[in-house]
Amino acid sequence: MTQAVAERRRRSPETTLLALGAILLATSLAAGLGALVSGGEADPWYAALNKAPGNPPGFLFGIVWPVLYALMATSAFIAWRAGAKLGVFMLQLALNLAWSYLFFDLRLPLPALIDLLVLWGLVAWMIAGFHAHSPLAAMLQVPYILWLSFAAYLNAWVVFAN
Repeated sequence: MTQAVAERRRRSPETTLLALGAILLATSLAAGLGALVSGGEADPWYAALNKAPGNPPGFLFGIVWPVLYALMATSAFIAWRAGAKLGVFMLQLALNLAWSYLFFDLRLPLPALIDLLVLWGLVAWMIAGFHAHSPLAAMLQVPYILWLSFAAYLNAWVVFAN
């Protein structure tokens, strides 16, 4: 991305509002649709699973995920303003949503784990791409990839202990 394109993005209020709206809409859709299929402890199937040591209480997921989605959207907007493209960001949102569907709706922990590992790789790639445009945008994604690492541990435990 050239510096001139990044400058135009920073100066055009219409383009800025459109991009911000698209980022917020995509992130909100991923969050909302994921929450619809994630029953958590209220789901008898999930409640009956042998869970990993250190598995957090259900209410914690309802706190952590909104914060992570807010950081993701903020990071994407900052990176976009700095000239980054958002294809990998949008793809990782789709895989994030797919994980919820695979794990909670279809009750397929192994395919969900595979999805999560691919998602982790995409997020690492996205962080590297964002860093080239904005170190701040990259840093805002660090809590997300750390949580994905923890989620992979929890998901792997479900695969191998059930």
